[in-house]
Amino acid sequence: MISRTIDINADAGEGFGRWPLGDDVGLFKFVTTTNIACGYHAGDPTTMRVAVAQARDAGIAVGAHPGYPDLLGFGRRALPATDADVVDYIAYQVGALQAVAATEAVELTHVKPHGALMGRICRSPGLAVEVARELQIIKSGIPLMFAPTAAFDAVCGEGLPAIAENAADLDFDGDGINIVEPRPQVKDPAIVAARAVEMANGSVSTVAGRSIAMPVRSICVHGDRPNAVAIAAAVRKRLEDSGFTVRSPFTKTDQQ
Repeated sequence: MISRTIDINADAGEGFGRWPLGDDVGLFKFVTTTNIACGYHAGDPTTMRVAVAQARDAGIAVGAHPGYPDLLGFGRRALPATDADVVDYIAYQVGALQAVAATEAVELTHVKPHGALMGRICRSPGLAVEVARELQIIKSGIPLMFAPTAAFDAVCGEGLPAIAENAADLDFDGDGINIVEPRPQVKDPAIVAARAVEMANGSVSTVAGRSIAMPVRSICVHGDRPNAVAIAAAVRKRLEDSGFTVRSPFTKTDQQ
């Protein structure tokens, strides 16, 4: 049975120093969960703090968005790193954001990998389990948020917490994994919103035109897309008009 409650998450805090990127405040009016960059693919201590405070003031859930150490490529390039490196990269970044968030009286609710790192974890069940286990040492009960794949099933099979999500503003390959854009372009909000409803109903169409299962609890809108706010607004309206309650899986009412 398809749940009639769905989350909208957005990546945020992805500026760096004097270079802002995206309209986080505008975006936070329409999403219910955010994933904040932790300094490797984007973000810096002050940008992280500002994003955490803005998300807190907007009343939305706050999670970490760790990526490869790749500022030049915005974390969208696959890097030659061992699985042990990846686990350490994630622990380092989550710890940094956790400390900043604590000073703003905010607790992290989840960890969602970014870009090429997300793709690697989705394709590696063993690595996904390692990451999910490490997160439990950092904060007991904190879930890994990523695409519903064999890796996701492996994490759940080990009894580790996970939240299924995927992005409505990206295309899908045959395995149900998002195809990353090196440079996000403007997209038609109506088309993205229609895909979001399709995903909320448990399926999605691949680039090959095949419909596959997509049992997500959260739908992503990328904050660095030029018209991200318009897309988020359209996605939320279309979901609500379709009878879905838009709410974070981390709200108290959803946990009871």
